[in-house]
Amino acid sequence: MQHVERIVVLALDGVYPFELGIPSRIFGAADGRYEVLTCSVDGLPVRSNADFGITVEHGPEVLATADTVVIAPVSPSKVTAELSDEVGSALAHIRPDARIVSICTGAFVLAAAGLLDGHRATTHWQVADLFRDRYPHIALDPDVLFVDDDRILTSAGAASGVDVCLHLVRKDHGSELANKVARRCVVPPFRDGGQAQYIEQPVPEQGAAGTAATRAWALARLGEPLTLTDLAAHARMSLRTFARRFHDEVGLSPGRWLIQQRVARARHLLESSDLSVDQIAGRVGFATGASLRQHLHAAIGVSPQAYRRTFQAAAH
Repeated sequence: MQHVERIVVLALDGVYPFELGIPSRIFGAADGRYEVLTCSVDGLPVRSNADFGITVEHGPEVLATADTVVIAPVSPSKVTAELSDEVGSALAHIRPDARIVSICTGAFVLAAAGLLDGHRATTHWQVADLFRDRYPHIALDPDVLFVDDDRILTSAGAASGVDVCLHLVRKDHGSELANKVARRCVVPPFRDGGQAQYIEQPVPEQGAAGTAATRAWALARLGEPLTLTDLAAHARMSLRTFARRFHDEVGLSPGRWLIQQRVARARHLLESSDLSVDQIAGRVGFATGASLRQHLHAAIGVSPQAYRRTFQAAAH
């Protein structure tokens, strides 16, 4: 009989309804592998940051039963420098071995509780300066979607809560189930935690050609030695115009984007095939296995062998 992981989501006064519902939606689509419960600090309804309240079924004692605790975000106006006695008492129920996840401003709660001491963290880019002012001793990276630092995970604003929850499904049960969950929820199956939070995307000029078709063309040819000249030629643009428009649309240079896509494809093959590292490198467009090892380590900090062991074990 498979273990059912219990996820407990803590809803605080001023909670964002969208983010509060993310864990239930993502983990609830994982073929019964998770049970998701929602609680408040006193078992009573909470006010959301919208024009309605939210009734929950559980009080803080259910946190003691959680394998994973998710701290849902609250409106920045509700973010305080110190925890209230009620919130502190609720967090005290969390088991020492429980995994803890924050979404957006939920990181402020973890920081105030001392749970981020010695950990890397992120939060929404708009409140990053406030976070640094209050907690200068915490290593904050406001430029990423989420940070996985041992049993503490923090994510940025809104949809990055989807990313971190899918990441946990991948860690726990492998990419096949995570991809199935993503399809059911109609969301991208994978956005790297190191992806930028905020990309300034100006509205294109009327009639201006975009780079989406060329990106799709390149994705179908990752195993080939694609150059900027190849990409610009496909888009029928000059090198300078293509590079500028590509960066405006994607937030990355074409070369950096290609590396990200090749690493993502390599990760999928490591998870789903028995191909050797050299074979995978060839299929995704890296010249050698050593090049794949270098780029994978730069992206996620592990070797191909370690990555394969982690996700193939999760799949079983």
